[in-house]
Amino acid sequence: MTPPTTPAPRKPFAMIREFHLADWFTLGNAVCGTGAMFAMMTYLQTSEVMHVYFACGLVVAALVFDVLDGRIARWRQKTSALGRELDSLADIISFGVAPALIAYGCGMQGLYDRIILTFFVACGVSRLARYNVTAETLSEGGDKVKYFEGTPIPTSLLLVIVLFVAATQGALHESLWFGKVVLAGFTLHPLVLLFALSGSLMVSRIRIPKL
Repeated sequence: MTPPTTPAPRKPFAMIREFHLADWFTLGNAVCGTGAMFAMMTYLQTSEVMHVYFACGLVVAALVFDVLDGRIARWRQKTSALGRELDSLADIISFGVAPALIAYGCGMQGLYDRIILTFFVACGVSRLARYNVTAETLSEGGDKVKYFEGTPIPTSLLLVIVLFVAATQGALHESLWFGKVVLAGFTLHPLVLLFALSGSLMVSRIRIPKL
């Protein structure tokens, strides 16, 4: 009777060796998004507004990495399913969770605010999942997707810019633009409706040409 064979041990860091150059830029995107969240948590602890600036700046840096990873992948003609999934996970950190946390830190902390911010993140996750499963169809047999269905999640950078400008003008917490509304004993800051609009557009069927 032949003894069972023992599978060869996997070498340490074997997965890292599978990364292409573009994947490292994608990781830079995720690192910037995580840094933005840490910056906002520091702001909540210290109330030093410079940490809001850092958080917003890191989301901008995340977008730079996000653009570069796509350009590098096309330049080197090296794409993979791993890279696509990695890109989606990085995007949800940097352009989904991080902007929602920045909004929360800036004062959108009422119950309705939290519901809308959660809706925004859920829309971002759904948008990326839909893109991943339809990318091959949308490319129409080519190597490049011709258009997006729904607004791309990095468009949330516009919301971050709005919050950055509000921070520079001291419009945070009780001074948030458009004030607050109390409904059934719970608070809603009308500014958070921009996140509801952004999330809704992400999961819409609007076709946007990909440049």
